[in-house]
Amino acid sequence: MSKPYPVREFSLPTVNGISSKTFEVHLKLYGGYVKTFNTIIEHIEKISSDDSLTPDSQIIIGELHRRKGFEFDGIRNHELFFEQFEKPSSLPESESLTTAISSQYGSIEAWKNELSQVALTRGVGWAIVYFDPQHNSLITTWVDEQHQGHLTGLTPLLLIDMWEHSYLFDYAPADKKDYVTACLEAFDWRLIEERFQHAQNR
Repeated sequence: MSKPYPVREFSLPTVNGISSKTFEVHLKLYGGYVKTFNTIIEHIEKISSDDSLTPDSQIIIGELHRRKGFEFDGIRNHELFFEQFEKPSSLPESESLTTAISSQYGSIEAWKNELSQVALTRGVGWAIVYFDPQHNSLITTWVDEQHQGHLTGLTPLLLIDMWEHSYLFDYAPADKKDYVTACLEAFDWRLIEERFQHAQNR
């Protein structure tokens, strides 16, 4: 049997603009993704161990595999997202990410404006900033739900969860831009810088 994925624990500080109630509910939802992913793997292995698979069981296995990506990205996206809140810090002015942003976008503010625009895409999903080492550029994009639209082979540097459970205790849907601002002000930008440096060295 495969080793089950653990539910990670995060040390989340008090965040201006995002309530402890929101984080409490959000962490439980993340735990649900872990539990469901492990259950899917368990069922796949159990059904696949039968040497006489029927057409019905093959359909079930196919659907379990189809669901697997949704649940797994629900795990990994949230882990990367919650990490960004653990040690809030400012974006270092002299670091490589700042230089790359300024070179590509002209200013940090212009880059944040584009990120905010992407985050306000209608629907539920994620605003994600990737680094493309082949093109040596940053790409900000929208990922539907949490698994449709990920950019192949690229490293996520920054993620903002735009499912309604991420902000609805604190903001009306019309005010979710304020939630995006709260995230950007609370993130650990040194961690995001470390992700960028790691992505450059892949």
